[in-house]
This record gives sequence, C-alpha cells and structure tokens, in this order.
Amino acid sequence: MINAPIARKDTGADPYRWLEARGSSEVLEHLHAENAYLESKLNDLDLRELLFQEIKARIRETDLSLPTPWGDYLYYQRTTAGDEYPRHYRCPRPADGSLNIDETAEQLLLDPNELAAGGFLSLGAFSISPDQQRLAYSLDTSGDEIYRLFVKELSGGTIDELPFENCDGSMTWANDSHTLFYGELDETHRPSTLHRYRLGETASTQVFHEPDERFFLSCYRSSSERQLIVLLGSKTTSECWVLDADTPEQPFQCLAPREEGHEYYADHGKLDDQWAWLIRSNQAGINFALYSAPPQQPTRPHWQERVAHDDRVMLEGVSLAESALVLSLREGGLPIIEVRPRGLAGYRVALPDAAYSLYVQDNLEFASPVVRLRYEALNRPAQIRQLNLADGTQQVLKETPVLGEFDADNYLSQRLWATAEDGTQVPISLVARHDALRQAAPLYLYGYGAYGESLDPWFSHARLSLLDRGVVFAIAHVRGGGELGEAWYRAGKLEHKQNSFGDFIACAEHLIAEGFTNPSQLAISGGSAGGLLIGATLNQRPDLFAAAIAEVPFVDVLNTMLNPELPLTVTEYDEWGNPNEPDVHERIKGYAPYENVSAQAYPAILAVAGYNDSRVQYWEAAKWVARLRELKTDSNLLLLKTDLEAGHGGMSGRYQALRDVALEYAFLLKVLGLRAAS
Repeated sequence: MINAPIARKDTGADPYRWLEARGSSEVLEHLHAENAYLESKLNDLDLRELLFQEIKARIRETDLSLPTPWGDYLYYQRTTAGDEYPRHYRCPRPADGSLNIDETAEQLLLDPNELAAGGFLSLGAFSISPDQQRLAYSLDTSGDEIYRLFVKELSGGTIDELPFENCDGSMTWANDSHTLFYGELDETHRPSTLHRYRLGETASTQVFHEPDERFFLSCYRSSSERQLIVLLGSKTTSECWVLDADTPEQPFQCLAPREEGHEYYADHGKLDDQWAWLIRSNQAGINFALYSAPPQQPTRPHWQERVAHDDRVMLEGVSLAESALVLSLREGGLPIIEVRPRGLAGYRVALPDAAYSLYVQDNLEFASPVVRLRYEALNRPAQIRQLNLADGTQQVLKETPVLGEFDADNYLSQRLWATAEDGTQVPISLVARHDALRQAAPLYLYGYGAYGESLDPWFSHARLSLLDRGVVFAIAHVRGGGELGEAWYRAGKLEHKQNSFGDFIACAEHLIAEGFTNPSQLAISGGSAGGLLIGATLNQRPDLFAAAIAEVPFVDVLNTMLNPELPLTVTEYDEWGNPNEPDVHERIKGYAPYENVSAQAYPAILAVAGYNDSRVQYWEAAKWVARLRELKTDSNLLLLKTDLEAGHGGMSGRYQALRDVALEYAFLLKVLGLRAAS
C-alpha cells in the first residue's frame, strides 16, 4: 500500500514555498510520489479503460471537417482513427460553387502527428499567405506556450524554421505574401513586442513595443483584408494601431490614443457601399456601442454612432461582410445574433433551444452572401449552420455525430434561477436524462466566473457517460463571468469577488432545496480561475459537497499576485487588485484558497496541474494539496495529478485528453458510489 505523500513543512507564512523550486530533485520526487499515490487510489484500471472506450465509441474517429472556401481552394481537416491530431489539407475549389472535395487533387498541408512524434504538440498559427503559395505555422512542443515559427512553400514543400526565440505563436501576413508580423514574449511571458520579417532575410525589425506590463499585444488582419491592426489591451483599456496591408514597410498609425477605462476594438469593411472603419467602443456605456469612421479620418472625433448603447443588451462583437453587419449580442444571459443587411430590415437569428451556445464561426470570404454559425446546447451536438445574410434562412451543413444509441429527446435541458444572499438572481443551466429528475440524484456542478468570460452551455460526448449513469450536470453562471453583460462581470471582480463564491454556493443550495440532489451526491468542478472558485467555495462551505475537481487551479492567488516576476502577474491587477496595497492585500488574503485552508472536514478532492503551465504554475495545486493534507480532519480522498509533459490545457492529443477525462470520471464514480457500467 502506498501512503499519502506528506510534504515537508518549513517555518514562516508560506511553509510549502519550497515546492516552487522547479526542477529540483526534491520537488520532482514529491510530484512523482503524488502521481503514484493517485494511481494506487484510482487503481481500477478496468473502469478507466471502460470509460475511455465508452467515450471513444461515441466519436467518429475518422471524419472530415466542413471545407472552408477561400480563393482558388477548399481548406479542410481530416481525422483518422488512431491519430491524435487532424491533418490539414486543401483541394481546388469546384467551379460549381459546391463544397465537394476532390481527393484525387488534394494537397496535404500539415501533419501534426508526424511533427508531434508521440510527444506534446500545440499548433499556434496556421496562416495561408494571401497569394495562397505559403503556409506560416507555429508549434509549442512542451506546453509552456513558447512557439517556434515555420514557413512552408506549398509548391515544393520546403520548410524554413525562422531563427527567432520567445515567440507568442502569432503570425500575420501582409498582402505582399512575403512579409510576416510576429509577436515576442517578454520575461514575464507577456506578448509585448511586434516584429516585421521579410522572407529570405536573416533578421527581423522591431516595429512596435508595449512597455506597460498590464497590456497584451496582438496583430490581426481586418475583415476586408485591406488593413493590419495591432490591438493593445489590458483588462480595462485598449488601443488600436492600423496599417495598410499593401504597405507593410510603413509605420502603424494610432486610431485613438488610450484613455484609462476606454475599451475599443476596430475592424475595416464596407458600410453603405463605402470603405469604413467600424469601432466597437464603451465610450457611451459599459455594454458598448458601434461607431463608423471614414478611412481617411479614423480618429475618435470623426466616429459616428451606428448602434446605440443599450443598458439591457451587451454588444459583444461585430462581424463584417460586404452585404451586412452581423452583431453578436447578449441579453438575458443568452447569446443573440442580429443581422443588419444593407438596404433590408434587420432580424435576429431564430433558434430551437432555451439555453445554448452560439457564435459566428466563420465569415468566409468578405464578399460571401453567407456566414457560418456554430450552435450547440447541453443536449444537442454542435452544428455548423449556414446563414443567408439577406433573408435569414439557415441550413445545417454539419452536425457533430454521436455514434451509438443517442437520442437528444432522452435528455432534458433547463434554465433555472437561484437567489444569491443579496437577492441577485443567478442563472443555472442544467441537463439530465428525464428519469434522473424524478428524485434527488448525483449532480455535477461546474463554474468559472472570471474575466467576463461567458460559460455558455456546450455539448459533450464524454458527459453522456455521466448522464447515462443518472448524473445531472449543471453550470452555475456566477458573477465575474460575462453571461449577463459587463455589469455582471464587474460585480464579480476586485472588491466584489466574494459575489462569485456566494453565487456558486447559492446555486448549490438551490439545487439541493429543489430536490435535484443532496450534499452526499453533489460534486463540483472548475479550472484555472474556476479552480479559485472551487477552492474558495470549499473553504467556505465544505459541508455542501461530496467531491470536487480543480483543474490547473489558481489557488495560491495571494503569493502569485505578490510576485511581479511571475508570468502575467501585473496584467492581473485589474482583475484581482494589487496586493501591495494594504486593503487589497487583506481582501485577497480573506478568500485566497491556500491561505484559508483550515482544520475542518473537506469533501474528496482531485487537483490536476501541468508542470509546464505558464499561466497557473504547477506549484499552486501542489502547495494547496500539501496544506489540505496537513490540516483537514476527514479521511476523504485527496489526490494530486501533475502532468509532467503538459501545460495549461493539459495533454495535447485527442486520445490523451479522453484518458484524462476518463480518470476524472473514475474519481467521481468512486466517490459517489455509482455503478461502473451504463
């Protein structure tokens, strides 16, 4: 029998700080011991293999993505049974305008399976040059999100690795198809510098550097493909610099100088048959409005309002086509697509479900009369829908297949509302088999609640293994996320962060009070900033839960925010506050999961970390588990899994990811005492 690893405890305020010594033999020995302990406790390998095979059996392993037309070609991906990654192809575009692939004329552009060679691989950029003669791509082979850059000549197949280091993975073409712009990371892992590189030269030229550590730099092509845009953004402020894509040697020009608290995002396209800048800005209110400006006078004094600010509706994004504006809105906790065709009445896209995920997946070519939408619900697999911009008609081009016996009508999706302590109504999305709703059942509650990110309902092949065992799945849309607009986000950050935790607890209590579950059958989960949500909630109300999973959890928030040399710390001040200020220090210390572990009973816990994670360092989970093991008064499972060859997103291959899910589900089945087979 393997005993639980007991970490050495030093004196001082942070007794497990020694676990931050990356690469030391003592730290690696401890992490290996934790992994071995986990394997000894989750030693039912037959169950894990059963779950893996069960999930895999629902997925069409050999499949073809929906082709995307661009220029003279159709671009698409093909997955093959046994391969971890899809291969990238193109073939000549049919003259009849169809999406029919000619396999006899297809060209293999990139095979990540060959590049990975069995190890970790993350593909960053995949960018075809405007003349369609070259492919620029970037690779991360460790999970630390530092990329190597490559350019492939598609006619002859020659590949050149560009001689640059500390790259963020972005690669943006100018219209000459010979000039590339790429981003460089600073010592804190922040994209801070933009370089221009002309193919065949031995060096690049720095064209932009952002010194403010709160701001991230990115570069992209406009919808019209006529402009290059550099976006500098912090959590509260942004600034755009623009350049004609035909003149890459010229300097970028500022669209509107930054002002603290002013966020704006620019694109270039056509409006009333004239080229124009389209700017989404919060200058009139926190839910954003849309403005236009003539190409020769793009600065702020010349902005003209096109879509007014609405206190009830968040303008989340704008997609430009030659014939229409496509607005991405958020109202009542749901995403809405509104289309405004040129010269025709506007309309909202009609959808079949009460709770769902929806976004513009692909604008296709700027002149295209259609766009593609991605739509899914908790009980409905993802669909790619083609929307005719002129009349709003939709066509389902592809639905992600679910193999085996699957009927969406066997599962009921609901939208519920919990009442927080201050009276705020908090939405919950829920799905279950009909028979699981007849009595209190095991329930898996997921949450995030940070950065204004919306946790819209999504379908999962793997989740069916829980639903078919009678487990109810729910999402708590707590404050700090963006589900109900900017005000919802602001009400769960900085000095209001406790609202996120209180909302999550209120959702759990509501599900118990309404008879969906009870504390002995309630499991919770969250990742990254959602791991902070889980850690804080466990400290405050451990009695509500039977199990918890925290993936790459941001649980050592106070110590991380006190160390400006760590990646991304300074940029996070706008989200959590600067703990070098005494009042902020006390506020964060009051909820930080690591500091607030106490001598009380906790539910069973599984924490997962990535050793090469540059966003949430591996030691956050390791230190948290060490302190829990020291102080908790129960005998429930406490497990730590550290992926020693992965980063923030876990293992990279699709089968490896399924095995990770199988392990987590095996943990839940063990703790909740569920049957092993469906």
